Amino acid sequence: MARFTLPRDIYYGKGSLETLKTLKGKKAMVVVGGGSMKRFGFLDQAVNYLKEAGMEVELFENVEPDPSVETVMKGAEAMKKFQPDWIVAMGGGSPIDAAKAMWAFYEYPDTTFEQLITPFHFPELRQKAKFAAIPSTSGTATEVTAFSVITDYAKGIKYPLADFNITPDVAIVDPALAETMPQTLTAHTGMDALTHAIEAYVSTLHTPFTDPLALKAIQMVFQYLPASYEGDKEAREQMHYAQCLAGMAFSNALLGIVHSMAHKTGAAFSTGHIPHGCANAIYLPYVIQYNAKNPEALARYAEIARYAGLTGNSDEELMQALRAKIQEFNVKLNIPKDLKDFGIQEAEFKEKVAAIAENAVGDACTGSNPRAITPAQMEQLFRCVYYGTEVDF
Repeated sequence: MARFTLPRDIYYGKGSLETLKTLKGKKAMVVVGGGSMKRFGFLDQAVNYLKEAGMEVELFENVEPDPSVETVMKGAEAMKKFQPDWIVAMGGGSPIDAAKAMWAFYEYPDTTFEQLITPFHFPELRQKAKFAAIPSTSGTATEVTAFSVITDYAKGIKYPLADFNITPDVAIVDPALAETMPQTLTAHTGMDALTHAIEAYVSTLHTPFTDPLALKAIQMVFQYLPASYEGDKEAREQMHYAQCLAGMAFSNALLGIVHSMAHKTGAAFSTGHIPHGCANAIYLPYVIQYNAKNPEALARYAEIARYAGLTGNSDEELMQALRAKIQEFNVKLNIPKDLKDFGIQEAEFKEKVAAIAENAVGDACTGSNPRAITPAQMEQLFRCVYYGTEVDF
């Protein structure tokens, strides 16, 4: 038996933020990031709508990019004091991801972070609160997924938390919020959405329910991301919907080793953080080449290429056309072609790569990758990505 889970309600279109007026409850805790939602007036709008719904509202602000275990615990403590029956998370993936983890600790104060790391082992939520998610970026799709990514900075590791319990009750996909994204963030989040859709389509857990969502998302990203990057508002709106479709696909089909690699390198190097979407964009062409040694995966990549309007005389040619298209997008979007180009120092890379490779193989996303991988193979793959060489094993 399989399962397909989405939020109960997804509201979308310009002005859909107003849906907050219809929520039924007494208290809402609004979780937000570093200030863009406040700066552009969306936070005030959200608070006013919730007050119109008759709710008392409290804010938990300044969730950092790639939220930490410490921030999650602080937010859970604030919730325990305030006792909300709605948690409303708005902004990029970080505040929404953080709020999902806060929710678990609010409802189950005695649980530990270590217990939540085990995929699909969350306690039963909604004992105290329901959850509404409002994304301002067009990539993570955390508003419709069963995932949250939290960083343990002491260990330099990102942990993907996974459980259908943390799929939000309500998602509000209002493209007005995404119009304010800066160009670099538009590039990184757009490539994150593309990676979600491609990995979902080739995942070992793909289904007839997830495949159409993934394919449509891929087609929309290829069509709209370049114009969205240049600031076109219509393209921004379509990208906001494309990333949501990709999220519905991967939340149910799961992902693969592009994400395993991104999770385990994001906070690993002293030269600075590798933004998640940027890491995915760098790794994706190399992982496609690695996975394509599996004939079933090769056939799936060829199907993606055909659907995206690419041409080739064989599955191999179609897969290479797909890789070339992704690399062409990376050039257009000013994304580095390899980790050396990104600026990771060679000596530090060599020192850390074996441990990073082992951690990546152990990541929750590795299990649904279409081709199995050992720590030694993962290390070899990382070396290809560092130096920009072909994957021929």
